[in-house]
Amino acid sequence: MINAKIFVIMKGKAWKFGNNIDTDLIVPARYLTTSDPKELAEHAMEDADPKWVSKMKKGDFIVAGENFGCGSSREHAPIALKAAGVSAVIARSFARIFYRNAINIGLPILESKEAAHDIKEGDQIEVDLTKGEIKNLTSKMIYNAQPFPEFMQKIIEAGGLINYLKKTKG
Repeated sequence: MINAKIFVIMKGKAWKFGNNIDTDLIVPARYLTTSDPKELAEHAMEDADPKWVSKMKKGDFIVAGENFGCGSSREHAPIALKAAGVSAVIARSFARIFYRNAINIGLPILESKEAAHDIKEGDQIEVDLTKGEIKNLTSKMIYNAQPFPEFMQKIIEAGGLINYLKKTKG
């Protein structure tokens, strides 16, 4: 049985970033000598906002523009965000390799042009991954993103593809 705790409603603060946030901004290449999630988390978004990790709280969201996660195909980027406590990333669009890497490590991501445009930094938001619903509690606006298909929900619920495979095969 897969743990369904992630597919409850998540609430947190929005941290806003722009377009074309590449994997080097998410976790700078100079820190790729480690694959330890805790070490990577300490440097998440460091080149975009050096104090971001100390300001954000576990459960907060990143809200960004187009092409979030472009650049190299390294899994370090979504691992760093998840380990830093990001509950989900909401963006206008994602680089395809980042999208797949995020799902593979269990980091929920949602595409919503309207939410990415309208949500301001500091807004309190609530996300229901099962419905694909994004509520801006500050502005009282509601946005829709594509809900995850059941198989992807199971991967995210398990904490990533490897954990999912371990649970289903063992």
